Parts: sequence; structure tokens; C-alpha cells
Amino acid sequence: MGPVRAAVLADPTPVTGARVAEALRSSGRLLGTTGALEAVDALTADLRGLGPLHKLADSERVTDILVNGPADVWTDGEDGLVRSPVVFGSDAEVRALAARLIAAGGRRLDESCPCADVQLGGYRVHAVLPPVSAGGTLLSIRIRRPRVFSLAELLKGGPWWQEYVEAIVRRRLNFLISGATGSGKTTLLSAMLGLAGSRERLVLVEDAGELKPAHPHVVSLQTRHSNVEGAGSLDLGDLVRQALRMRPDRLVVGECRGAEVADFLAAMNTGHAGAGGTIHANSARAVPARLAAMGALAGLSREALALQACSALDLVIHLERRPAGRCVQEIALLQPDGAGHLDAVPALVESGSGVGLGAGGQALLARLFPGTDRGKEPQP
Repeated sequence: MGPVRAAVLADPTPVTGARVAEALRSSGRLLGTTGALEAVDALTADLRGLGPLHKLADSERVTDILVNGPADVWTDGEDGLVRSPVVFGSDAEVRALAARLIAAGGRRLDESCPCADVQLGGYRVHAVLPPVSAGGTLLSIRIRRPRVFSLAELLKGGPWWQEYVEAIVRRRLNFLISGATGSGKTTLLSAMLGLAGSRERLVLVEDAGELKPAHPHVVSLQTRHSNVEGAGSLDLGDLVRQALRMRPDRLVVGECRGAEVADFLAAMNTGHAGAGGTIHANSARAVPARLAAMGALAGLSREALALQACSALDLVIHLERRPAGRCVQEIALLQPDGAGHLDAVPALVESGSGVGLGAGGQALLARLFPGTDRGKEPQP
């Protein structure tokens, strides 16, 4: 199919199924009706979509496609990490696909820029070339599904958490969702934002547009990389400052991971209740250290970060990914410790088939369910 592929690429007009079919017909190859249709589908996918990976992306159970080499392709999703039967002919084919996807997103992938990531339609694509990658071209594709999950669907492995999560949104507490990669932080954040009042204005700030809350009034801002001259970039910190001028009822940062945490905390300290975001951490107790490290990038001392965070953030919802699925493991309050640093105090913890009280449990329940019996002790 090499000559057919080259013929299509020689024409600068958009690649369509009709153009691919015409190039195949002009090549004189006799494949029969079924063979011709299969060839058109394969070439169209190769030239426009994800190439050999497009069938993997069609599965609703797949959230990530990971290419470690021509014959080393994996998927992640509802079934966990699974090795795929998809095989590329060579590393050159993997590199060609990676370069085409990155270029379609307006960036370059070559020796001068061996690492790149782009948002491309419903995909977030990241690629790494040798020699940064020791074993060949690496390609990682995160798939953003159009379906929006309800809170009940997400918490079906621990339905006892639903009333607490709903109360966090209803009481407009500021929160972070923590967890490891793939634990479902962004998906839970989207579901929680969908519970916000219909008359509230949500302003989302993201590096890649992954949040898709089921809400009637959502405005989304995304970062922009610099151009080839190194100018024109807009980072998360820039966008947080812009979002404050857009009258948000709830300000959301898709993922806190750097110096923008200072702007995020400053925004929440100006009266923006009900704000939320996600953060990578192995446990709720590890979140203060992660915030301190990010604050240091913004020039904040650990003590200054603690003062900002204690008044800006109320709690952390920590997720875990288990063999049975993703679930809430703990909700912790963010409070100062005796040394003036930030601490995560366990409030509600997973306890068999229910929720147990931690040291900060009574204080949190009083905020979630004021003036009610639910503010005394959770029921399993």
C-alpha cells in the first residue's frame, strides 16, 4: 500500500475516504469489493486517525493506549493494563504516527524537540523520541470519552460515600481530589461539578481539556504552548489570573502540579467558595508535602504555603484504584499542625462496607450536615 499512501499524501487537500478510494482504484490493485473496503478503512485510519490503534480507541472500555515499541502495545481502562495484539511494522511506523499526531495538534516532534504533547479532538497525545527514549519511540494516548458518568455510577463500589461527596458540593467547600495516575480524579471532579447549582458559573482552567461536567454554564480555558520562536505561551498560573476576571462562581483547576498553586490558593482566599481541583499523591497524608513542594516553585516558604492553604482549602478526597475498580479511600481535613505547617487530618475513612470516623470526623460532619443528626456520626 506504500504507493497508494504516497499518492494520497502528495495531494495537499484534506484526506477523505473518497480520495483514498480513488487513489486505490488508480493504483490498479485488484482486491475485490471486501478487500478494497478494508484497504480504504485501513489507509484512511492511517492517514487521518490513529492508524493501527484506531480499533483500540473504539472500545468504550479503553481509556489509554500505550505504545512502548512496534510489538509492545498496551491498553488501560476498565480491565486494567492489557497487552494488545496490535503490532507495527517497525519503529519508523510508530514514529511516523507520533509525528503526524503531534503535527496535527500544531506542534513539532523531531530531534530538536524530542518530547511533545498535544490535545487532538478527543485525544491527549504524548510522544517521546530516541535518544530520550532508550528503546524507541514512545506514544501515550489518553482518550476522552463523550459520556459523562453520574456520581452514583462512579461510586458504585462504595455507594456509602455518595451523600458525603454530594454534601461537599452543596456546602460549597473547597476541595482537592488526590490519587495516583488513572485513579479517576478527573472523572470524579467532572461528576461533582455537575452537581453545582444550575445558576452558578463554572470556570475551568486546564492544561488539556478533560473536564466535561454535565452543567449548563461552563467556561473552559486551556494552556497554550509557545510557538517556534519560544513566545506566546500561557500557563496555568496565567489562566487562573484570567479566570478571576470572568466572574466565576466556582473556579476549578484541572490539575495542580506546579507554581500555579500559589495563584489557585490566592484565588480561593478571595471568597471563591466551592472551588476544586486534582493533585497527584499516594495518600491524603502526602498532599501537604506535595503542596509545599509546588509552593516552593512559586517562592512560598512551607509556613507561607500552610497559611494560604489552611484558609483556602477545606479538605482532600483521596481515591484508590483497586482490582474491583476505583473508589474513595478517605476524606481528610487540611489544618495547621503545631509547627505551623499544613497537615491532613483523617476525617472519614473506608471501613469495610461503610464509612468510619477519623480524628477530624466530627468537625467535618458538623460542616456537611449542620443542625441534623447526620452531623453526629456516619452510618455504615
